[in-house]
Amino acid sequence: HMLGAIGLVSLVLFVLAALLADLIGRYDPLSVDSLQRLAPPSAQHWLGTDAFGRDVWSRIVHGARISLAVGVGSTLLGSSLGVMVGLASGYLSGWVDLVFQRITDILQALPLLVLALVMTAALGPSLPNVIIAIAIPLIPTVARVIRANTLALRELPFIEAAKSIGMSETRIALRHVLPNTLAPLIVLATAQLGSTILTEASLSFLGLGIPEPYPSWGRML
Repeated sequence: HMLGAIGLVSLVLFVLAALLADLIGRYDPLSVDSLQRLAPPSAQHWLGTDAFGRDVWSRIVHGARISLAVGVGSTLLGSSLGVMVGLASGYLSGWVDLVFQRITDILQALPLLVLALVMTAALGPSLPNVIIAIAIPLIPTVARVIRANTLALRELPFIEAAKSIGMSETRIALRHVLPNTLAPLIVLATAQLGSTILTEASLSFLGLGIPEPYPSWGRML
C-alpha cells in the first residue's frame, strides 16, 4: 500500500532525526547570535535563523525529540492508566464500574485539546507537566475499549475454568484477561500517538507547552 509505505518512511525519518539530532543539527539549538538575527537560508544556516539568531534547522531536528518524547510518554502513561481503570471497571463490575464510568463520562465531556489546556494551565509549562496534561484526557478512551473487551472476556469458558480451580480474581484478571485486550489497545495507542503530538504543538503554539528556550515545533510555527 503506497500510502502506508509513505507514512512508514516519514515516521522512520522523524525518529532518525530525533535520535541523530546531535549529528545532523549543525548548531546548538539554544545558542543565541544577535548578529545573525532573521538571516535568510544560506550555506551556514540551511533554513535561516529566527529572531534570536538561533539556527532554525537545528531547532527543528532537536524539536523532534521533544515532540516524540511527549507523544510516546503521554500515550504510554494515558494507556497504562486507562488499562488499569478499564480492567478494574469491566472485571469487578458493580459499584466500581459505576464510579469509574461516571468519572470517564466527565473526562470525555471535554475535547482532548480543551482538557489538556486546562491541565497545562493548572500544572504549569514544563515537559513532565505537558506529558501528564495530555495523558489524562486519553484515559477515558482507553478505559472504555478495555472495559468493553473485559466484559466479553469474563464470560468465556476459560475464565470459568480458571475460577473453578481456585485461581484468584487478581491473577485471572492480570494473566488471562489483560493479555487478550492488548490487540485493540495497540491499535488505539498507535492512532492516539499522532493526536498527542498535534496537541503538544497546539499547546506550545498557545504558550502553554514546552517553555522557552527549548525547541518545540508548535512554538516555531
